[in-house]
Amino acid sequence: MANTVIIGAQWGDEGKGKIVDMLSAQSRAIVRFQGGNNAGHTIKVGGEETILHLIPSGILHTDKICLIGNGVVLDPHVFLEEVDHLAARGVDVSPARLGISKKTHLILPYHKSLDQAREVRRAGHKIGTTGRGIGPCYEDKAARVGLRAGDLAAPDLVRAKVAHALQEKNVLLRELYKFEPLNPDAVAEGLLALAPRLIPYLTDVEARLQEVQRQGGDILFEGAQGTHLDIDHGTYPFVTSSNTVAGNAAAGAGTAPSALTRVVGIVKAYTTRVGSGPFPTELLDDTGSYLRTQGHEFGATTGRPRRCGWLDAVVLRESVRLNGLTDIALTKLDVLQNLPALQICVAYEYEGRRLDYPPQEEGALARVTPVYEEMPGFEEDIAACAAFDELPPPVRAYVERIEALTGVRVSLISVGADRRQTIVR
Repeated sequence: MANTVIIGAQWGDEGKGKIVDMLSAQSRAIVRFQGGNNAGHTIKVGGEETILHLIPSGILHTDKICLIGNGVVLDPHVFLEEVDHLAARGVDVSPARLGISKKTHLILPYHKSLDQAREVRRAGHKIGTTGRGIGPCYEDKAARVGLRAGDLAAPDLVRAKVAHALQEKNVLLRELYKFEPLNPDAVAEGLLALAPRLIPYLTDVEARLQEVQRQGGDILFEGAQGTHLDIDHGTYPFVTSSNTVAGNAAAGAGTAPSALTRVVGIVKAYTTRVGSGPFPTELLDDTGSYLRTQGHEFGATTGRPRRCGWLDAVVLRESVRLNGLTDIALTKLDVLQNLPALQICVAYEYEGRRLDYPPQEEGALARVTPVYEEMPGFEEDIAACAAFDELPPPVRAYVERIEALTGVRVSLISVGADRRQTIVR
């Protein structure tokens, strides 16, 4: 196995956690390279479900190194809650196998206040943010006023940075958004109270990855959200605050681009989206409700119901182009059971033209008309299928059509939520 990047090829929630957990067995180190606790990765092993927001999904494999890279924004409270939850279940979350880059930026209370205040003010034009402070934290990073995990070892620096940040942010909160201002001393001391527990986890992620490679071990780069939520390449402005594409794995983990040798795109057998933004194949009928119910399509982080629709091959082609996918891992294929017919969007009609790729202008995706191709549905229960040849002919045809439309081999097929319910081709 080569060093592998795992990315979502749609709008997130594709089932990356399960695939990361599965491929972790073949890797020495797993590193999360972007996003914050606005992402939730769900893993089901032996009937027991685990939801992780920051800690890499490979943590459930006892002999793996799990790292949080510099491209992540980390909420200290959420991280420690996850550590405590896993430790209570007997999972080893010691600093010997779990580490945080000293360059990782920290989410503070004022980031959350700003995030929530802005969304309230947008009223009927909401972006759909989770309100967890991810965007404002990335803003501070770009503005070069952010507080990084390594700063925790310098209490005076923490106090100075927090006081400086709140000079501006309290004005915005109080005057523009009519929110309660925050006390800089309380914010700084609250963070420093967590420092003794966080500091042991701080590490040189770049050096640890380099050592894994020197010893011949493989690295799994774990992304969050999906390609079409990328800050540059997604459906702007309805996007997340970081680069979700595979190319960011190197920058967000601190390794050379030449280390990225395999890119697995996680693709749900249909399409979902959370929050606002264009969604050409969205189904607002009984079929959409069926997909939501059968697929348990409710956010692992927020519990929000996901919007559901048919598989969109146009979106997938763009993901192939942006990420250089070498493989597709197809998830939730079992959810399509008992639908009489399946539709795949194979192209768009836009301003009198047929498009094979999404239009690039802002808002244009909301004005396209999907061109559908119909395929037969299936009634058989595929949850126990262990090989591709065991799948019913209509299911195999559906998978093969996805390969033809994207030009990428489907190498993994998930037919159920459990780790074992995966067909490897």
